Amino acid sequence: MQSAMNRLSAFVRRRRKLVAIAWLVLLLASIPFASRQTENLTGGGFEAPGSGSAEVDKQVKRFQGASSEALGVVLQRKGGDAAAVQAAVDRVDEAAAKVDDIELTAAAAAKAKSDAAQDAVVLMPLAVTGSREEALQAAKDLREEVGVGEVKDGVQPYVVGQQALWAGMQDLQKEDLEKAETTGFPLILIVLLAVFGSALAALLPAGLGIAAVIVTGVAIYFLALVTTMSVFVTNVASMLGIGVAVDYSLFLLSRYREELEKGAHRDEALDIAMRTSGATVVFSGLTVVVSLAGLFLLDSTVMRSMAIGAIVVVVIAILGAITLLPALIALLGKRADERGRVVSATGAFVRRVSRRKTAAERGVPPGEFWRKWSERVMRRPALSAILSAGLLLVIAIPALSLNFGNGALAQFPKDYETRVGAELASQKVPPGASAPTIVVADFGKGAASDPANKAALARYAAGLKESSRVAQVGPPVTSQDGHAALLNVILAQDPENDTSLAYIADLRGEGGRASGLDKVAKISIGGSSAQIRDFSDLISGGLWKIFAFVMVCSYLVLLVVLRSVLLPLKAVLMNVLSVAAAWGVLVAVFQYGWLDGISGYNSLGYVQAVTPPLLLAIVFGLSMDYEVFLLSRIRERYLATGDNRLAVSQGLQSSAKVISSAAVIMVVVFGVFATTGVPQIKEIGLGLAVAIALDATVVRLVLVPATMQLMGDWNWWMPEWLGRILPEADFESDHAVEDEREPAVV
Repeated sequence: MQSAMNRLSAFVRRRRKLVAIAWLVLLLASIPFASRQTENLTGGGFEAPGSGSAEVDKQVKRFQGASSEALGVVLQRKGGDAAAVQAAVDRVDEAAAKVDDIELTAAAAAKAKSDAAQDAVVLMPLAVTGSREEALQAAKDLREEVGVGEVKDGVQPYVVGQQALWAGMQDLQKEDLEKAETTGFPLILIVLLAVFGSALAALLPAGLGIAAVIVTGVAIYFLALVTTMSVFVTNVASMLGIGVAVDYSLFLLSRYREELEKGAHRDEALDIAMRTSGATVVFSGLTVVVSLAGLFLLDSTVMRSMAIGAIVVVVIAILGAITLLPALIALLGKRADERGRVVSATGAFVRRVSRRKTAAERGVPPGEFWRKWSERVMRRPALSAILSAGLLLVIAIPALSLNFGNGALAQFPKDYETRVGAELASQKVPPGASAPTIVVADFGKGAASDPANKAALARYAAGLKESSRVAQVGPPVTSQDGHAALLNVILAQDPENDTSLAYIADLRGEGGRASGLDKVAKISIGGSSAQIRDFSDLISGGLWKIFAFVMVCSYLVLLVVLRSVLLPLKAVLMNVLSVAAAWGVLVAVFQYGWLDGISGYNSLGYVQAVTPPLLLAIVFGLSMDYEVFLLSRIRERYLATGDNRLAVSQGLQSSAKVISSAAVIMVVVFGVFATTGVPQIKEIGLGLAVAIALDATVVRLVLVPATMQLMGDWNWWMPEWLGRILPEADFESDHAVEDEREPAVV
């Protein structure tokens, strides 16, 4: 790979203007599409194939005019009179006529006008004939047509229903993404300025992050035209894209400046950086892609769409780091690495005021702090290992009670129009009316009209009505072929409520035995509550597959890179500790609500089901970046010295600052998303920030040197037969240049 990177570096240097112009053209062409990336995203994709709710979705098509979804419009007086509300009803009627798959019936419109005379809030149910996806699109279109969020003539309209929640989520996610990016990029620039001491050098990684996010936006836009892409994709892609693009730039730019400090010519330094750190970036990025590919083991559209978005942004970040970044470095020349006047003057002023000398002025070698740190850790390796591993295990304890959940309503701010509309609707009808539970009884070859079958279904419906958790049970609807019957069951609580979810489990557990319906029909329970429960079961039941996949892949990758049997195993176990600790924090914050009073978070009593698998795949992938970067440097020094202790010390000395800087940037990026947006995104942001912070500090700076000291030369043990068949993948060692000088630290 190093030879290929060498050729690429030479090409980019010679054609730097062409490469930069090509990227500029790509970005300019991408902006119009990237700005529209949320238009075709969906709140769907949470179906669990093979489950009871998925079966009901199929069976509903047998019933003419039936739909598994409910939509409605709420009109609230805000200064208007009865006549204004009645006029608003006519506007809703006109709007609904322009939208496919819904209708405001004459009876519903007449009742709404009648209610407007005495009620401040009017609810108009809509007739929905489409599927879940069609209902979602109808909700999105209707929100636009009726002017949700606007008050006209003293009346404010709201679109309500379960799919209306996901339509509103799309708008909220767009707003949150803009806030996060506006807040995040200035913070990233500050950190990069502190790392490089040069405004231009700081702008390079930040610019690459922006480019990666913009180009990914185009990919998301076009992918959403042909496949289901979740509303959460944009935030996840932006969060991950900014982080990895800046990280990869930091690795390559740091190595470039390191070679300059050794005395290399600029072109030579760039070539060395590309064939060492550039190759590492490619390899590490591909391991992130492989790790994210583990999400495809879950038969879930929403998980796969988020995996696709994350994979696309990582690939674009890799391409940008090895083409756009070196082209810009070559174009800028010495301006890419020299300190700016403002930064230099500020540093000199601070030192003068504080009367402190720089490390160089005190005669301290670069990286001396990290050398002393590693030696201090390795002086008592058993104690260091026990304390650091024990800390991670303690933080991970809450993860043992991880409870999966899924929903939209509770994720909205209390004053957001989508949530306000849902709460107003629940004043007029039972909360469960927003998404009824659907029971389908399939009589097989028997007819639903047979007396015995009708009697069994009637007893079953009567039993449902007796439950305090049920508000209403609609009359049976017979399928077009006459062999099945459908019951619409409106629960007393909203579909995402714990009581509603528990009732689904009880209903399925009872199975119609009390009424005898189980003897004459196959009973399927569907609807929103059933789907939420089925999706959570899908994730919890398939999580082990992702664990096994990423652990095996991580081990094999490190086996090739480090040419060691035991070191990759230890690294994988450490990654598991980082993930477990991150899960523990998520449970403590979002499930237990330990920080509700001081953090501004509102715990939901569970962790969103998509968060743990996504966190697992991303953390394992990103941890590999630091793992490869650090252990490759340690292996390089071990091969040069043959001394394990010295290799660990020198490897940490030469890479700790870069890893720490990269981790700080990652934590800043993820931290911004942890404080912005809906709980789903906050969970992912907080989980990633915690995992990376622990991985780059407790794991890389304490646990790694301590355990490597304990293992000694066993770190590098490999059977001869295995060593002969494994390919060489030593990226950080520069085989093209013989140079025994010690690596410097940026």
